[in-house]
Amino acid sequence: MPFYFPKKHRYHKLTLYFMLAELPVTVVILTLTGIASHNLYRSLLWQDGADNGFNSAPNEALYAAANYRPYTAPMVWSSFLTNYNLVIGVLSTFMLIVKFPVHLMRLFYPPLAAFIHCSLIILYVVSARFQAGSDMSDPKHPQPGPPWYITKSCSVAAHKSDIGYCEQAKSLFGVTFVIITLYLVELGFNIHSCFVTKDERTRIDEKREEKKIEKEFEEAILNSPGFVPMNQQMIPRTPGMVPGQHYPPTPGYPFSPGFSSCSPGIPPMAAGGAISPYTPRTLAFNRLGGGSTSSDLPLRQHAQSSPNGQQSSSEAATPQTSQESQMYFPPPPKQAVTRR
Repeated sequence: MPFYFPKKHRYHKLTLYFMLAELPVTVVILTLTGIASHNLYRSLLWQDGADNGFNSAPNEALYAAANYRPYTAPMVWSSFLTNYNLVIGVLSTFMLIVKFPVHLMRLFYPPLAAFIHCSLIILYVVSARFQAGSDMSDPKHPQPGPPWYITKSCSVAAHKSDIGYCEQAKSLFGVTFVIITLYLVELGFNIHSCFVTKDERTRIDEKREEKKIEKEFEEAILNSPGFVPMNQQMIPRTPGMVPGQHYPPTPGYPFSPGFSSCSPGIPPMAAGGAISPYTPRTLAFNRLGGGSTSSDLPLRQHAQSSPNGQQSSSEAATPQTSQESQMYFPPPPKQAVTRR
C-alpha cells in the first residue's frame, strides 16, 4: 500500500488568520514575561501575600538555613518559573515569525504543524500549572490552591504599590490560557489535514504516474544506442553547420559525431546527442576575446591542410589575379607650381 504524506492544508487561509491572531497575544506574553524577568515583582507579591497571611514568607529560606533544615522554594514563587515563562515567550514568538512565511510558501506541512503546535501547548500547559501552584511550605499559612493574586482581587494587596504588579501577574495567567486555546484550534485543523481524502490520493497517484513516465522516457533516451553523452569538448565550433550533412573535422577542435548521423527532421539532441552549432557572431566574439589572429581561423586552417595535397583557392590564384585583388594606393599629390 503506497504511503501518502499530506502536504496541503484544507484550511490554508483560515490557518493564516489564526496566525495573525497569534501575533498580538504572543507580543503581550513576550512583554509581560520580559517585565517579570530578573525578579521584578515575584518576591514583592510573595511578601505581600505573607503580610496578609495568604502564603509563606520569602525569609523562610533564611530560617531554614539557620536551623540547618532543607528548604525548597515553592514553584509558584521560584525563579525557575520566571525564566521558564520568558523562554517559552521567546520561543513562541520565534515560531510565529518562522511558520508564517513557511506557511505562505506552502511548506508548513500538516504533520509538522501538528507537532509544533502540540509541543507549544504542552509548554504552556506546564506554565499555567506552575503559575497556579500551591504553597504548603509554611504550615501556619498554607496555600492549597493558586496564589492570592489569581484568586483574589488586587485591591486586597497590603502595599498599594504592588497592585500594578498583581495585575500584570494576573494578566499573564489569563493570556496563557488564550494562547493555549489558539494553539488547540490550530492543532485541530492540522490533525484534520493530516488525513488524506480519496480525491487527494487520486491526485497524488496521478502526479506519481506522470513522474514515473517522465523518468522512464529519460532512461529510454539515455539507454538508446544513438545517444552520445554531451560534454564541453563535443560542441561544434564551425558556423553554419546543418544536421544531416557530413563535414570534415576542423583541426584543433573536436567534432561531434551526432551531426553526421542526424536525419532530416530529427533534432540533433535526439539523434546524436549534439546541440545546435555556434552562430557566426558567437564564433567571432570567441575569436576576438581570445586574442587570436586571422591565421588561426578554422576555415583557413582547413583550406591550408586540405587532404590529397589540393591547393586552396588563395594558393591556386594566378599572379595576375592576386595583383588585381591588391588594394590600389594613389601616388601622393605633386606640389603645385605657381605662376609668377
